[in-house]
Amino acid sequence: MHENRLEAFSDGVLAIIITIMVLEMKVPHGETLAAPVPMAPVYLSHVLSFIHVGIYWNNRHHMRQLAGAVGGDWKGKISPVIHIAGILVSYRAAWIAQLLYAIAALLWLVPDRRIERVLDEAPH
Repeated sequence: MHENRLEAFSDGVLAIIITIMVLEMKVPHGETLAAPVPMAPVYLSHVLSFIHVGIYWNNRHHMRQLAGAVGGDWKGKISPVIHIAGILVSYRAAWIAQLLYAIAALLWLVPDRRIERVLDEAPH
């Protein structure tokens, strides 16, 4: 399979994921400004999910161009630990789990500088 076809396929899969995420969002019941407050954790989960999908899409495009730029970095090692901790904590305190997921997202929000450096040095 040609690389462009694989990239187009994964972009399509991500588009479907985002569409499903939007369809799963629920409208709060009530007509007051306080109506959405009980659903704040759900909304935060949706926002974090969109951020994670966006980070995945952005970093995947960078990784496809220069996968050799990243080795065993600290972000790659700590992220699974943070996510596993979030899963375990979510059974007792959902807000702590969401905080952990937000921290993991912040780690990856900006693409790895090593990738950018290698892309800048590559002949165009």
